Amino acid sequence: MAVASATVAAVGLSLVGSAGTALASTTSAAPVVTRAALDPALVAGRGAGVGFLDQEAENAATNGTLIGPDRAAYSLPAEASGRKAVKLTGGQYVEFTLPAAANAITVRYSIPDAPNGGGITAPLNVTVNGKNKQVMTLTSEFSWLYNQYPFSNDPNADLLHADWWITECACVPAFTEPKPVITKPFRPMHFYDEQRLLLGKTYKAGDKVRLTVPAGSNAAWTVIDLLDSELVGKPHVRLVASNVLAFGADPTGRRESADAFDRAIAFAKKWHLKVYVPPGVYQVNRHIIVDDVTIEGAGNWYTVIRGSEVALTEPAEDGSVHTGVGFYGKYAEDGGSSNVHLSGFTIQGDVSERIDTDQVNGIGGALSDSTIDGLYIQHTKVGMWFDGPMDNIKITDSIIVDQMADALNFRKGVTNSLVSNNFIRNTGDDGLAMWSDGVADANNVYDHNTVQTPTLANGIAIYGGTNNTVSNNLVADPIREGSGLHAGSRFGATAFDGHLKFTNNTVVRAGTYELNWNIGLGAIWIYALDKTIDADIQVTGDHYLDSTYNAIMMVSEWGVKDLVQIRGVKFKNLRIDGTGTSVLSGRVEGGASFENVDARNVGAVGINNCGSFHFTPAGSEFVVTDLGGNDGGGTTGPWMASWELPNTITCDDRPPVVVPPAPSPW
Repeated sequence: MAVASATVAAVGLSLVGSAGTALASTTSAAPVVTRAALDPALVAGRGAGVGFLDQEAENAATNGTLIGPDRAAYSLPAEASGRKAVKLTGGQYVEFTLPAAANAITVRYSIPDAPNGGGITAPLNVTVNGKNKQVMTLTSEFSWLYNQYPFSNDPNADLLHADWWITECACVPAFTEPKPVITKPFRPMHFYDEQRLLLGKTYKAGDKVRLTVPAGSNAAWTVIDLLDSELVGKPHVRLVASNVLAFGADPTGRRESADAFDRAIAFAKKWHLKVYVPPGVYQVNRHIIVDDVTIEGAGNWYTVIRGSEVALTEPAEDGSVHTGVGFYGKYAEDGGSSNVHLSGFTIQGDVSERIDTDQVNGIGGALSDSTIDGLYIQHTKVGMWFDGPMDNIKITDSIIVDQMADALNFRKGVTNSLVSNNFIRNTGDDGLAMWSDGVADANNVYDHNTVQTPTLANGIAIYGGTNNTVSNNLVADPIREGSGLHAGSRFGATAFDGHLKFTNNTVVRAGTYELNWNIGLGAIWIYALDKTIDADIQVTGDHYLDSTYNAIMMVSEWGVKDLVQIRGVKFKNLRIDGTGTSVLSGRVEGGASFENVDARNVGAVGINNCGSFHFTPAGSEFVVTDLGGNDGGGTTGPWMASWELPNTITCDDRPPVVVPPAPSPW
């Protein structure tokens, strides 16, 4: 799903980005290190521990123009980290002061699309202390999607689904007279990309990295969102190994190396060796099938396995019409793979369209009793998509960015597995997902991950399953039709069973806009569609900061509102700092309990209780149980007032948004 943001009226109308709101300072700026555009103290102990330091462009020295803040979907600021960025034209720059020694940077940016889609390239000059110029070639080839799901690369395309209801006209265009005029490009999104650069030497704290758009750039503008700086260690070396170079792999990337990888894997399995991939760029344009093998790179800054999407002569059995670079276990129906260990390399595709049947993911198949560590995955459809049943995989210390769909999805019977300390940015669908598609995902943990700026859907989403935990994560800036944390009975998933725990997570600038319903969601939202939710769902220790609409939403679809319920959810020891509307929006039959939920800067009535919209004389069908210690509130008084309990109807379908102040120490 997805999100929009601040002003409902702007949704669908703000097409290419807000105009600059201020000319930023040209004076030298001291380094401001943030995490998810927040003071790191506000998110201490949560999210991934990463090797880089993050600096937002809006805090740097520049003679460019600040854009944002803005949370309206289809705008450049909305998809920026912290909902702000800096726009440059020819001759303008952003200059970052290094906060620590660094020899590598990552730049998150946006440049315009080509008039007919497909992207352009444009230069960006990089200097340090005014010297040692390098030129990055930015691209929009992997950005700029348009239209309705599953989206188009053509900005001039007509509606993909004229028979769908759309908010822009509040109508079904195919069945509306006179025909509504739909502005093109329709719903532009997925504006940003990022690029890494080794600086060639180590610079010290206080040195100044300047990003300059050269005069005469063919890009009408260049938006810089942020810079990550990092001190990258030396390449990892494995001397005794099945080295892919010995089997004909080309580290220059000019020749295809897939067959060489296969030969190296076969040799390694025969002689009980690890496969080693030295520094270089290796061209691989198909799946590498892995089973009972360890593959190590020199580190994801040094070993890059890059491939192009290749059209198949005829569709595969699974419906794929393309293949591409990826490491795949055997599918579960074929026995699956096990004892696979992948570490220390980059997987870089060139996927620029979303075709859901395509297996063009960085990692795929079934991998039991396996580990994935220290990978960097970019420009694939999904970073890691696992089709179970499978058991016991551990995914750690990896970075997944710039995806057409999810970053990682456990689909169908993935059990006893861990996803920990991974960094995710700019996905085209859920950042992290568990989808119990017919077989329950069970006993899994998503812990200490950072998920930023999913352009559609949720930061972390759990669809059914048994005894799963989402803990100590940091989720920021979802855009539309979803939000930060989500539990959904939908997509044919098995019923929630046993427990589902959301524990000690922080969600910032979420609580977003649901395009199809035309309402605001919660920073965490629980949704009953396919079936009733009555498992042991515990939400404990979470922090919801600067929520655009609600902090918490419990909801069912209008068409099934009298058929399904959400019952027995327990909220405890939460901190809620800033909501555009309510702390709780109840739009379903059922109920929840609350204990030690403290809130401040609440923009509307604390509990917006609509129940299932029957408005009976006995009150709402949604019952709020006060277990004590629920303190604080906002513009209308205490968020949980005695008069609201247990089920007073306080329904305001679309309350006005009151923008809260920035989060601050509790």
